[in-house]
Amino acid sequence: MPRLAALLVLLVLWSLPLRAEEVVLGLSQDRVSISTDFDGSDILIFGAIKREEPIPEGPPLEVIIAIAGPLQPVTVRRKEHRFGIWVNTDSVVVDAAPSFYAVATSGPWNEVISNVEDLRHKISIPRAIRSVGAPMQVQDSQSFSAAVIRIRAEEDLYQLLESTVEVSQSTLFNTSISMPSNLTEGSYPTRIFLTRGGNVISNFETVIEVRKVGLERWLYTLSRQQPLIYGLMSLAIAIAAGWGASTAFRILRSG
Repeated sequence: MPRLAALLVLLVLWSLPLRAEEVVLGLSQDRVSISTDFDGSDILIFGAIKREEPIPEGPPLEVIIAIAGPLQPVTVRRKEHRFGIWVNTDSVVVDAAPSFYAVATSGPWNEVISNVEDLRHKISIPRAIRSVGAPMQVQDSQSFSAAVIRIRAEEDLYQLLESTVEVSQSTLFNTSISMPSNLTEGSYPTRIFLTRGGNVISNFETVIEVRKVGLERWLYTLSRQQPLIYGLMSLAIAIAAGWGASTAFRILRSG
């Protein structure tokens, strides 16, 4: 039996295709710290293509870089104007949507990857969102996912950065991705894809950690572990701020 298992492993390894081109990646930083004065961060992503043989002829090498924030469920509600007021009508729960998602490419999107490969690897923004289903009465459930994309794109949380990855002599590549101030804490998987003729020939994955530090970390931990104390402290601060503003207003009036 051990010999049979070893033989099966060898057969599997033998059947795997050898990769002629692979990614060697670098990051300007693999950790983003969110403090009280955090106003965003630019991540420089750079790397090289390792080859075991000369550059093949044919379509040029293209690079796609995707950074995704933690997945979260999102409830999307549709508002309609009825009887002179806006009311919520239909609602759909999007099972998992990245809190942040950026895709940078070395060329126009339709030229760097085919629809089949995009479906397989789930790289584009719409395919990075997972929606299980919608109530029977909702006929256009896809419009709710589109609404999530539209709103988060307006907040700079979803970014499609076409032709922003610079590729030099089909060997070196680099790009810069701007991460806004309203980031969600967690691990941000970063994927790099090499493509030729729209087909993925190699991919690489690493992780960027986004964490709160200092006062932000202390308040976040307190709100989760001691919600009563956090609530009382927030109430005390609000009362003190109101009293201080009232006192300052009276002094200004008397002066």
